[in-house]
Amino acid sequence: MNSSSPSTGVYANGNDNKKFKGDRPPCSPSRVLHLRKIPCDVTEAEVISLGLPFGKVTNLLMLKGKSQAFLEMASEEAAVTMVNYYTPVTPHLRSQPVYIQYSNHRELKTDNLPNQARAQAALQAVSAVQSGNLALHGAPSNEATVLPGQSPVLRIIIENLFYPVTLEVLHQIFSKFGTVLKIITFTKNNQFQALLQYADPVNAHYAKMALDGQNIYNACCTLRIDFSKLTSLNVKYNNDKSRDFTRLDLPSGDGQPSLEPPMAAAFGAPGIISSPYTGAAGFAPAIGFPQATGLSVPAVPGALGPLTLTSSAITGRMAIPGASGVPGNSVLLVTNLNPDLITPHGLFILFGVYGDVHRVKIMFNKKENALVQMADAHQAQLAMNHLSGQRLYGKVLRATLSKHQTVQLPREGQEDQGLTKDFSNSPLHRFKKPGSKNFQNIFPPSATLHLSNIPPSVTMDDLKNIFTEAGCSVKAFKFFQKDRKMALIQLGSVEEAIQALIELHNHDLGENHHLRVSFSKSTI
Repeated sequence: MNSSSPSTGVYANGNDNKKFKGDRPPCSPSRVLHLRKIPCDVTEAEVISLGLPFGKVTNLLMLKGKSQAFLEMASEEAAVTMVNYYTPVTPHLRSQPVYIQYSNHRELKTDNLPNQARAQAALQAVSAVQSGNLALHGAPSNEATVLPGQSPVLRIIIENLFYPVTLEVLHQIFSKFGTVLKIITFTKNNQFQALLQYADPVNAHYAKMALDGQNIYNACCTLRIDFSKLTSLNVKYNNDKSRDFTRLDLPSGDGQPSLEPPMAAAFGAPGIISSPYTGAAGFAPAIGFPQATGLSVPAVPGALGPLTLTSSAITGRMAIPGASGVPGNSVLLVTNLNPDLITPHGLFILFGVYGDVHRVKIMFNKKENALVQMADAHQAQLAMNHLSGQRLYGKVLRATLSKHQTVQLPREGQEDQGLTKDFSNSPLHRFKKPGSKNFQNIFPPSATLHLSNIPPSVTMDDLKNIFTEAGCSVKAFKFFQKDRKMALIQLGSVEEAIQALIELHNHDLGENHHLRVSFSKSTI
């Protein structure tokens, strides 16, 4: 077979060669990402560096003549995280904006394309660093694989603290590697330190690998990162010293704002660092990617992009990273739904795990798209982080912030087929009561569900049967020893558990008891 035959390459279906008018319908998620407008002098390593914070990069194809590239991630989940991150925050290579979207291709077949040698060499160099064959900032080589029992909590010490580093700054930097649940900052031995908890140890591992030894600003504010012995943080107050991002109901205690307004003004608000090359007193953010041997990764416009901080981050009000499209927007656009199976009620129950859903609208002309209005912007962000990229009814759901501020209810007499529903007075909201336990029990979707409100007469077999009849395969079940009103049930897959939660949350068990279902962080 001729090695340059187009059928072997990424051109297999020709779709990616069309001229882009900006109105191409978004493809469904794929682990292959299509990058456009890349600078002609960019190196393979620089393109790879965009994907590294999100997981392993398994293949790369550069089409320099077209200013395009294709990047293949090890998993669809990593690709989804990367697209979700870069949608509101456009990445830059060599200070030029680069555009990223899913490709129509499920994988890259580049084995017999000419000119692939450099891409393969760059990939090998990166995976050598990631698997610890090369010492990365003096890290012991065994640390590059996530060790069993490794903590999701990082201990961060900031040396050469030339400029104040706020909790918001830390949240913004570390959010690039996954969902940050909690942060506590404190001063110990005259050093500014922080404890930061991720949803998953894998995220903590990648953050440590990428950020340990890096400077937040040029030549100062150096990050020294270790895994903490703690596996979970207990945050009592939400203020400028500590924050639990899963619980908006915590009191503020008596924390003092860490930057007085005149101090903030001296920092050249509105942003500590407003562009890649000017910053506090002309200091550029120095966080780039570790200089792996033989890889030229640019220090500033590299993997972490310019660290743009809003003025609200300085004054200590929370600016939600990633919500730059419409700050404070609580409406999500949910796409790639299964139009035959999705209902407003189903979306209400599923998104209701991460916040109180006020309204849902399934689009009349395009039923695979819906708008979901949450109680506030934080809940919208939480739902987006946890649900985007999950499979539901055979399709990978995508959630992004909508440009709409509210979901309009249909006017009197307007045909709607029951596709728009107002749930603002629903008795099923989980987060109405301030300080409710539900705030502490927000976890990513998992195959194990937490069941509660079980009446004494209902047996293990009764519950197993309810789930089996709903089409689930039950792998394991156990009642809580101390409290038989609660149980864990493990199903065949995360997708099965998501569907079971939609179908069986609030299921009537008799004796005036309705089953409560949520995702568990435990396994059986």
